[in-house]
Amino acid sequence: MQERIVGVLLWICGALSLLTTAGIIFVLFQQAFVFFQQIPITDFLFGTTWTALFKTPLYGVLPLVSGTLMITLIAMLVAIPLGLMSAIYLSEYAPNRAREILKPALELLAGIPTIVYGFFAVTFIRPDILVKIFPGIGPFSALSAGVAVGILTIPLVASLSEDSMRAVPRALREGGYALGATKLEVSWQIVVPAAISGIIASFILAMSRAVGETMIVALAAGSKAQLTGNPLEPMQTMTGFIVQAFSGDMVVGTPPYLSLFAVGLLLFFITLALNLISQKVVGRFREAYE
Repeated sequence: MQERIVGVLLWICGALSLLTTAGIIFVLFQQAFVFFQQIPITDFLFGTTWTALFKTPLYGVLPLVSGTLMITLIAMLVAIPLGLMSAIYLSEYAPNRAREILKPALELLAGIPTIVYGFFAVTFIRPDILVKIFPGIGPFSALSAGVAVGILTIPLVASLSEDSMRAVPRALREGGYALGATKLEVSWQIVVPAAISGIIASFILAMSRAVGETMIVALAAGSKAQLTGNPLEPMQTMTGFIVQAFSGDMVVGTPPYLSLFAVGLLLFFITLALNLISQKVVGRFREAYE
């Protein structure tokens, strides 16, 4: 009887989680559908001007998408090499005592509130580092936001990659050493290729995390939605627009209000695609080593 009650409670919890997710998706689709009845979906997806909160609004989402992708790219250029190097050190070089200290310390970075990273980008990364390298950089830029988001995602890349490397069978390492390979050669030519599926999955999950980041880009990237390839200029991301819009006054049911749901739906599809790709890659990793 007791087990049955526990089973029912667990089922209810699972059903509530599923219903909550379904409710969020339903609201996004419903409001976005109303938006696309007023604004053609082709204008939304392929338009190059985003002035949703202006007196003469235009709803071309490409500037928001390009800002999101630019900051994500910069973040990955920071997180992937540093995270992968950290993972290799923790997996192959660090003594057990050092690993017990360093890995929790590294993962502690992921627990810092993102608004702190945004403040760090505005008050330290830009004035104390980037201005000395790029004197013409403004107070807000995609570069400073991207660097901060990259630092945020380093623990994700490092932790998942290190777990994947630790799952590589010990026999592969010993075989490499038996053939005369050095620790560096074993790490790069045996362990990393053997764990590549899990490593790639960590990269994709980090990308998904960067795409959905909000507070850092809202503080450090600015609020100018523009199509530009210059990371020294301010940009606005999809999440940044949502924050900006909700901080002002909008009339419910108007196109500017409904555009929030259209942008949110697009962001949902992007992160969903990245997560599905990551799960497929992780599935291949599990099939190989479980």
